[in-house]
Amino acid sequence: MEIIEVLPELSMLRFPVGQAYLWRDGDGLTLIDAGPVGAGALIADAVTGLGLHPRDVRRIVLTHFHEDHAGGAGEFAALSGAPVLAHRLDAPFVRGDAPGPPPLFEEWELPIHAEASKLLPPPSVRPVRPAEVVEVSDGEVLDFGGGARVVSVPGHTEGSIGLHLPSRGVLFTGDTVAASPVDGQVLMGVFNLDREGTLDSFRKLAALDAEVACFGHGDPVRENASAVLRAATERDRVWPA
Repeated sequence: MEIIEVLPELSMLRFPVGQAYLWRDGDGLTLIDAGPVGAGALIADAVTGLGLHPRDVRRIVLTHFHEDHAGGAGEFAALSGAPVLAHRLDAPFVRGDAPGPPPLFEEWELPIHAEASKLLPPPSVRPVRPAEVVEVSDGEVLDFGGGARVVSVPGHTEGSIGLHLPSRGVLFTGDTVAASPVDGQVLMGVFNLDREGTLDSFRKLAALDAEVACFGHGDPVRENASAVLRAATERDRVWPA
């Protein structure tokens, strides 16, 4: 796992597939996404490296239920005692009440998915499920970062969310938006349940004011993020194929 400082109060934890974020408010932390199965101990080490204890993490907020974002949630919740927050439409899949619906793959996405799957724990390794999942809704304001507003962005999954911290100029997009690992170009995320719905949600996020945008995959945009996202939605292509 690689740890990258995005802002003095924000660290990105990069896993072989996907990434999570730690936001610091004084002596308290918020974890945004939790990496794949097996990431719990790695996140705990990252928290310790910041001079804090896993129990200083106040909440774990999941942008959606996919295994590279929610797989480590139960593990880290057990280590930290932090509640796990997810949108009500994705919460049953985070809890393990039912299997989540698979993406509707475009043909060009299949080889990308096959390569990514090789870097994740095998399907036989089951995630530790959080004992409880707190359901959040669109427009709800969470108590970190000066007030983090939950933004419903269905499409990648039905219960995908973004988080907008207007007082800090920061936007977390989950997998609705990504940055290319090749050239850093901002694109619509892949492996979606509803491609057109994801594009609508991309536009919704691009309409928000943010200086910094943090994605589920790819390097953050550290300056003029709103303008960068809006320009991306105006291109002929907002996906890599």
